[in-house]
Amino acid sequence: MMKMKRVLLKLSGEALAGEKKNGFDEATVTEVARQVKKAADSGTEIGVVIGGGNFWRGRDSSAIDRTRADQIGMLATVMNCIYVSEIFRSVGMKTQILTPFECGTMTKLFSKDRANKYFEKGIIVFFAGGTGHPYFSTDTGAALRAIEMEADCILLAKAVDGVYDSDPKLNPDARKYDTISIQEVIDRKLAVVDLTASIMCMENHVQMAVFSLTEKDGIVNAMQGKINGTIVTA
Repeated sequence: MMKMKRVLLKLSGEALAGEKKNGFDEATVTEVARQVKKAADSGTEIGVVIGGGNFWRGRDSSAIDRTRADQIGMLATVMNCIYVSEIFRSVGMKTQILTPFECGTMTKLFSKDRANKYFEKGIIVFFAGGTGHPYFSTDTGAALRAIEMEADCILLAKAVDGVYDSDPKLNPDARKYDTISIQEVIDRKLAVVDLTASIMCMENHVQMAVFSLTEKDGIVNAMQGKINGTIVTA
């Protein structure tokens, strides 16, 4: 892969929590910030989407209406973006947070024109709040924003170092793919991202790259087109 001009970095909330599994692990987030700054300094335009799983996994509860549970999840992603953007600022980056709904003075309302204006100024843009609607995951939100901003690739920094034909935690003989098509991911139900996001990427020809968040300089390498995990073609 060539060095990418504009990327969408998708981070899981759980990964940012480190071994604590909830909240934040500041050392982990600071290391992410260091790598993102290195890539940004080289001219890459970067959008960031963060999941909310370190605060809220409401779908596990049958006591709460699905719409309300998803709304809590959207707000969890806003909290994550506010925190992570501040860590990014502490290492010398400029950031802005965009949401698909009004959120007081804490964020700006999303529009493609506003996002592009920030990218042109070298600002890291956080896309918080998902799509703004229930029944859509942050995977789908990431796919939507990547399509809208015409990103070269969605970079998925995960706890696992690529896409496997079965769960490597359960199967020691699981085989990792260097490259796989999004159609095959869907057919084999490999769950790189959820089905809605997979189909959106396939229909709009957005490729993805899956790599380990814990890989040394994994984010920097990925943004330079050096993928040590799996490339998902579209």
